[in-house]
Amino acid sequence: MNPIITKADHNTIKSLIANLPDHLKTAEIRQLTNELNRAQVVADDKIPKDVIQLNSYFEIEEINSKQQINFTVTLPNKANIAEKRVSILSPLGIALIGFRKGMTVQWTLPGGPKKLKILKVEQAIEEAKIQTL
Repeated sequence: MNPIITKADHNTIKSLIANLPDHLKTAEIRQLTNELNRAQVVADDKIPKDVIQLNSYFEIEEINSKQQINFTVTLPNKANIAEKRVSILSPLGIALIGFRKGMTVQWTLPGGPKKLKILKVEQAIEEAKIQTL
């Protein structure tokens, strides 16, 4: 089960990692690099709409506790937990990027190993489109 990532997201995330200071290149960042290296990179217009990408809204359920949460995956400078925006560099962002609605992802988060089922994925309307409405 390899992640699927658009060429634009792949380039953006790789650049973000490359520009991080060394002291911020944690084990999680190495995991994200590994995910990017094994990802299927596709043209931006070829990615299925139910795949979590940068700026995707998602709803997930932790299988064991049945707890449901929802966030939007963003770049670090736009992350804000109070506004339900989680950074791509966070453990949750790393765990879910490139995976589809209906999939279950096993990942170690700060609270320990978790099984996360992706219940819903919605893509953000591009800002350029919003401005023309």
